[in-house]
Amino acid sequence: MTVIIATRPNVYSSSPLDRAVTRREDAVWIEERLVHHETLFVPVWRNRNLVRGMDEAAPAAVYISGRSAHEVRSLGGPWAFLGMYGEQAVFVVDLSAADDPVPLVPESVGQFVDLRSVGWGVARPEAAVLAHARGLMHWRARHRFCGVCGAPCEAKSSGHMIQCTACNTQHFPRTDPAVIMLITRNDRALLGHSQRFPRANMYSTLAGFVEPGETLEEAVRREVMEESGIRVGAVHYHSSQPWPFPGNIMLGFYGEGLSDEITIDPEEMIDVRWFSRDEIRHPDTHGFALPRADSIARRLIEDWMAAA
Repeated sequence: MTVIIATRPNVYSSSPLDRAVTRREDAVWIEERLVHHETLFVPVWRNRNLVRGMDEAAPAAVYISGRSAHEVRSLGGPWAFLGMYGEQAVFVVDLSAADDPVPLVPESVGQFVDLRSVGWGVARPEAAVLAHARGLMHWRARHRFCGVCGAPCEAKSSGHMIQCTACNTQHFPRTDPAVIMLITRNDRALLGHSQRFPRANMYSTLAGFVEPGETLEEAVRREVMEESGIRVGAVHYHSSQPWPFPGNIMLGFYGEGLSDEITIDPEEMIDVRWFSRDEIRHPDTHGFALPRADSIARRLIEDWMAAA
């Protein structure tokens, strides 16, 4: 099996931030930066990010600073220190408590959108920052109570840890590992249409979560067998991508298909097929669509096509 390497970075994998982990416990420094006029804030509203230029197909992240930052923080929502962008501290702040965020962030500076609708296409440093912000606030919103005793938790470590107010158990952000893989055999690629896909004609690589006590290679083989009935031999790593929808790390692989006959899991998949390179090169002609440009699935497909 030919080993195919990543030809370029994945969309959410080029963060420009120095996470400055040692600063998280420096309460005095954090308080100073929270009110500094040059500090940048990344607002998140109900899992949406502030972006401008959507109508012109030239998306760009919107950061808030100065007087506008005071208005953003006045809501008193969850926040976290993301890191340093050069000499500027960068924080995320959650505005979800507001029914309408426009009075806090004027609509003229941009609009709150689902990050998946932006369509970055190629790696962008600001895309990585927005993904980081979205994922961290999603975790904070869904872990307000202790999983051990059920008591309320309070934020510590500048938003990167929550501690139970009763039993003092510390909880840290969750990142769930998922494997995503392009299986190939005799110059064909295995793509499927999942029950969860929003577009009726989209076919993508197979994927699934890593289970406890399982290697990544074992997860690749198990998921492919469960969803398609195809046996997989050699497995090779391609690349990874943070995927904050809601909090995953996508681990991309290529796998060698050892069998041809497909047997789908109808609870997971609507259809799974072998596709030729010509079909993948001209998906519209053959009545299907490829996954979105910012996904690692698309990168796996494009790099396999380019290696021909």
